[in-house]
Order: sequence, then structure tokens, then C-alpha cells
Amino acid sequence: MSATAILLLSCPDQKGIVAEIASFIYQYDGNIVHSDQHTDFETNTFFMRIEWELEGFRIPREKIAQAFSFIADKFRMEWRLVFSDEVPRVAIMVSKFDHCLYDLLLKWQSKEIRMDIPLIVSNHEDLRSVAEYYRIPYFCFPVNAENKKEVEEKEIKLFQDYRIDTVVLARYMQVLSPDFIAVYPNRIINIHHSFLPAFVGAKPYHQAYARGVKLIGATSHYVTEELDNGPIIVQDVIGVSHRDSLSDMINKGKEVEKRVLSRAVKLHVENKVLVFHNKTVVFD
Repeated sequence: MSATAILLLSCPDQKGIVAEIASFIYQYDGNIVHSDQHTDFETNTFFMRIEWELEGFRIPREKIAQAFSFIADKFRMEWRLVFSDEVPRVAIMVSKFDHCLYDLLLKWQSKEIRMDIPLIVSNHEDLRSVAEYYRIPYFCFPVNAENKKEVEEKEIKLFQDYRIDTVVLARYMQVLSPDFIAVYPNRIINIHHSFLPAFVGAKPYHQAYARGVKLIGATSHYVTEELDNGPIIVQDVIGVSHRDSLSDMINKGKEVEKRVLSRAVKLHVENKVLVFHNKTVVFD
């Protein structure tokens, strides 16, 4: 498919929003290829994702935002306009666990997730060989309580030099500071190794095993200052039984973790997620 324009928006719900947007696209010979909408009746908020072909559209792409701003102002919209041929630049941060990293790299290599991965950052050397195999630069910054601020400043500078759009924490076992998070609001994606909010803290699979649970899960969410409490993008579960050993449970947990993280990253880079307060609207 040729390049498309993608408009994501939220605004107070009222009559005429869809008609006005569709009329704007039609007026300039645009062909709509995808459209999805949702209304939150509790807050009277309207959400929309609409996508149309740029080929034949009579407004140059660099002037579309300016032309649309009149409608955005009229309906008091929060909105963003992106283009499908703009490939996001994603930094992956890891520690020692490799399952999520491998899954992301395989889906990147096969073009199942359309993104660039200019670098991988870690606080350990363990996964350098993985990065070298895929010919991706690998930067290691050992972190402790004394150097955390200095390390994060170096990482932020590095990400800025590499023009990073999104940061993915692929089981990166460090808590990011508010200063770091503020640089990438709603652009840091984490995978939490439990079906939040249950079994938080250390060794969640051990806790689940001791309780004899029948489902375990994983949660991918945007990182906020409130630890493990950011807007949730994707969650999933996998069944376990009394026949599963602790090792079986950990392996099943890894499987659901990588599935959930990759799904969240794919939705994010395809511009299918809108954040509203501490929740998300996912156009999947």
C-alpha cells in the first residue's frame, strides 16, 4: 500500500466530528483506508484513528497539519498526525534475560514489526553477543546507587544522538528516574512479569507457584513515575496446572512475556494507541 496519513485524536464528544473529518479528507480527494472510533460515555470523550492515502491527496504532507488545525480547534481536539512511511527508531534496554530481546529482534528482522533498532543498551555485558550477531551497537552502563544519575544522563544523550523515538524495556531490571521518564512521556514501554496488579515484587512466579494459581500472565504498559502503574497497552495469560513445576511455570511466563511485549511494541509503532488519563484506547 502507498504511504498514508494517520490521524489520532481525542476531544469532547459532540455531533458532527466524524462528518467534519471525513468531509475534510474527501474535499481534498483523499481515500480513507481505515477508520475506527470509540466514545467513553463516562467522560463524554470521543476517540478516533483514521488513515487515508497520500497519493492523490491535494494537500502536501507538510501542510496537512496546518490545514487540519481549524477543525482541531473547533472541536477542542488533542491530536497528532503521523505518516506510515516514517519508521520509528527504537532503543531496546536489557539486563540479563534474553527471551524478550530475541523475540523483538526476530520480529524486527522478519519485518513483522516495522521499526529501526539503532542500538541496544544494558547494565550488564551478558547480551553483547546477541547484539553483535544482529550487528546492532551495544552500550553497557553498569548502574549502582551512586552513579545512577550520571548513567541516565549518558543514556539520554546517547538516545538523543541516535534520534530515538521510543524506548523498550525488554526485562531491563532498573527503575528509571522521573527525569528520564519525562524525556519520553508515553514512549517508554515496559514488560511486567505478572498480570498486574497481582504478585508484585520479587520472584512473582515463586509466589504464584506457592499459591497454586491456574493462570499466570504478563502486562505491557507505558512507564510513568508511579512504578508499574502506567497505562496498560496489552495483557495476556497462559494456563498452568498442578502438573507444572516451578521451571515449567517460569518457561510459560517467558513465553507470555515476549508475546505481550512484542504485541505492545507493534501497536505502538503502528500508531494504534491513544493514552487517556492513566488508560489507553487501543485501535487493533
